[in-house]
Amino acid sequence: MLKLYNTLTRKKEEFKPIKKGQVGMYSCGLTVYNYGHIGNYRAFVASDILRRYLEFLSYKVKKIVNITDVDDKTIKGSIKEGKSLKEYTSVYEKAFFEDEKAMNIKKADKYPKATEHIKEMIELISKLLEKKYAYKTEDGIYFNVKKFKDYGKLAKIKLKNLKEGARINNDEYDKENAKDFALWKFYTNEDGNVFWETKLGKGRPGWHIECSVMSTKHLGQPFDIHTGGIDLVFPHHENEIAQSEAATGKKFVNYWVHNEWIMVDGKKMSKSLGNYYTLRDIIKTGYNPLALRYFYLTGHYKTQLDFTLDNLKNAQNSYERLKRIIGSLSEDNKTLKKEDDKKVNKEYLEEFEKAMNDDLNTPEALQVLWKLLRDEKADGKIQTIKKMDEVFGLDLLKKEKIVIPNNIKKLVDEREKARKNKDWKKADEIRNKIKGSGYKIDDTNDGVKISKI
Repeated sequence: MLKLYNTLTRKKEEFKPIKKGQVGMYSCGLTVYNYGHIGNYRAFVASDILRRYLEFLSYKVKKIVNITDVDDKTIKGSIKEGKSLKEYTSVYEKAFFEDEKAMNIKKADKYPKATEHIKEMIELISKLLEKKYAYKTEDGIYFNVKKFKDYGKLAKIKLKNLKEGARINNDEYDKENAKDFALWKFYTNEDGNVFWETKLGKGRPGWHIECSVMSTKHLGQPFDIHTGGIDLVFPHHENEIAQSEAATGKKFVNYWVHNEWIMVDGKKMSKSLGNYYTLRDIIKTGYNPLALRYFYLTGHYKTQLDFTLDNLKNAQNSYERLKRIIGSLSEDNKTLKKEDDKKVNKEYLEEFEKAMNDDLNTPEALQVLWKLLRDEKADGKIQTIKKMDEVFGLDLLKKEKIVIPNNIKKLVDEREKARKNKDWKKADEIRNKIKGSGYKIDDTNDGVKISKI
């Protein structure tokens, strides 16, 4: 039975869906003002693993991932570059989908955009005004956190230090103190041409109201699971709960699943420290994005993970070794009996499930996989690996297309000429040169085979 750590209750709980056999799941997606960084993708992979494991357990999952395409950052960026909001955000939205594919993250059922849900946001804010949970000021409409008696239940904060009327309008929120937060921001010159004319007045939405609307429109209220990084617990997710439950009088979400920070060289990632990496930076450096995915899985999603290039290199080495071992299994008839093709090793699969049922313990689940590979007596290896990889998402059985660089091909041709001329010394020198470049050659009855070391 799957148990998940619920941030709301601060304990592991047995997962029970609202509707039998079905799961509604919402994950905070990317704010499309820049390329996604490795912290974003730890959260996205953690959410993907949860979705994959629920499907492994035969649940039908409806997953919604939002696109935040209007907020302080997107507006500021579009004005700075002299582009329309849509023109500016579409670049990073396209990149987000490309990066998701590179990380082998399964597509969500829907990717709602904030700008496409303004009507629903106006309706929700109007309801909060009607119920006296919200109030108007000169610069916008705010949620009165003192009016919502359960405010702070997710982040475990108390309101005793809140000054009456203390408000915050920016999306860069104060992480230390609770304040009334903006639901609707009235237009200012700083917004350029980004605004909507509504019955509430000319303006644009606050950040928090966007997720409340997009999640409940597509999943209903309550829904089963809301995921995101630990940095979103307060104030973003706290505020989502407050405005959603105040408006409807119903529980918002049953299970809150948050992943921990990713650190870089033991420090918080920031551009000012020069330790900021987008996923695209990692790929440009020559690393396989699935090696980064493997790296994420080596740490439990609820523990901080320290990213260094050395750690990533070690993860890539382990991942490539894993792929080589599995590749040799499927090719070596002496190791793999034909009848094993249709078998699943129940003992190892049960061990895998035991690890995953314990709050998605991926480090332990990976150890089960390695243990299976080392067990010479185990049968049904290929089908068991296939089942495990439905969850890991590492493409373990996918044969890689190796692109051989032209300079290596040239060296292979030179070596073949040397061999034909029986210049064995030169042939060996070229072989060593090829090996030094990271490739190896095998002389077979079918000709020369080149592979990456």
